[in-house]
Amino acid sequence: MPPTIVHLSAEYYPFARTGGLAEAVNGLANVQARQGNPVVVFLPLYRSVREQAPDLAPLGLTYSVHLGPSVEEVRYFRAVKQDAGPRVVFIEHPHFFNRSGIYGESGRDYADNAERYAFFCLAVLEAIPRLIQGEVIVHAHDWHTAPVFGYARAYGIHRERYARVPMVMSVHNGGYQGHFPADAVPRLGIPPELYTFRHAEWYGRLNFLKMGLTSADCAATVSPNHARELRTPGGGFGLQDVYQWMGSRFTGITNGIDQRIWDPATDPHIAATYTRDTLHEKVRDKTALQRTFGLPQRKKAPVFGMAARLVTQKGIDIILRSHRVQALDAQFVFLGSGEPQYEEALSRLSSRRPHNVAVQLAFTDLLEHKLVAGADMLLMPSQYEPCGLTQMRAQRYGTLPIARRVGGLADTVSDDVTGFLFDDYHAAALDWAIDRALKRYADADGWARRMRAAMSRDFAWERSAEKYAALYRRATEIASRR
Repeated sequence: MPPTIVHLSAEYYPFARTGGLAEAVNGLANVQARQGNPVVVFLPLYRSVREQAPDLAPLGLTYSVHLGPSVEEVRYFRAVKQDAGPRVVFIEHPHFFNRSGIYGESGRDYADNAERYAFFCLAVLEAIPRLIQGEVIVHAHDWHTAPVFGYARAYGIHRERYARVPMVMSVHNGGYQGHFPADAVPRLGIPPELYTFRHAEWYGRLNFLKMGLTSADCAATVSPNHARELRTPGGGFGLQDVYQWMGSRFTGITNGIDQRIWDPATDPHIAATYTRDTLHEKVRDKTALQRTFGLPQRKKAPVFGMAARLVTQKGIDIILRSHRVQALDAQFVFLGSGEPQYEEALSRLSSRRPHNVAVQLAFTDLLEHKLVAGADMLLMPSQYEPCGLTQMRAQRYGTLPIARRVGGLADTVSDDVTGFLFDDYHAAALDWAIDRALKRYADADGWARRMRAAMSRDFAWERSAEKYAALYRRATEIASRR
């Protein structure tokens, strides 16, 4: 039997999701399972889990987890009706996880997030020998799960139990690191020897992500270009020295998408299916998108779509300063919610230009499919973008991205071939890219050629899974020498 791949994540589609993390972990875990690997995913038992999987069955009894000076009870559950694929194990702690939000509410993080996710990591370490037979590879995702490596390397019985277990860290968004006051260290039972500048201390604070990176065998971020960015002072969010120190143990592996779900030839959510040979059918999806969002049904009007969280990272501020968005005789469709200031600003713009701008703050998967299929171009002027998924989905549908040349956008969009890239984080640079795209859009034959090139791109998870398998082998070699 190959070793069981154990994923730890604070989000996992469809049970808990705020952004791309849930889908990325789901995509990787599922392709690994399809390739014949035993895969187990651990996820907190949030309130949203019970909404998606109301029938849960317990796995064993109630166990105790020592979280610093406190002793917390934990129970493990599985879904009674679970599809073929990864085995998902939910960790129950009503006080920590039975809440309306995942990380916080009303725009504020929960005050005890350090305790919540430290407990989650310790509960997983307790669960692995009870629920999984044979060897394992531990793969943790983002700051919420990073402490698992520190606990496994230096915490009581776990140090002996996990001495030769390969451990891999994925950094999906290095801008979020889990910073907490120094007095959290004894409350969380983190060994004092880890709270140094070499491991978990960062400018007088505890840094979960740094603790994970310095304790893992290997680490990856979600695109090769972003791996280079994280090693620089301008792109490392203060941890560039750690990424540099890791050397070849840190790499970039581009995320994938599920091309069975994101396929315009078979998509049940769109008005008309189409292929590279039947591009004329896409106009029906354009009409359906205009109708759904209350815009005039103009077949020749260029339609720009955006499906994203309305936050600074996604470039909403330069969109709002864009002269083209403010005045161009085209149509703009925005789907997603986020910071109130951006929601209000886009809503005001829609009220001022009701025939040109539509805003839907209530994001749904159905609407995202409709937008990706019906738009002509996709806006992604991100301040930074570790990987991005929407630009890959859009290209599959012949919807050409207009994106800033950062992170995974630079790795997945070919300029003037499958989309349009710009460099400066400025509204004028975005307008320049829009003008360039519109010039190409006016040439129907040239545009169709670009659509076909985009639809021919292969963004399947299988390629990424092969690279993760190589990373696991590297981590296994390192662990065997401990």
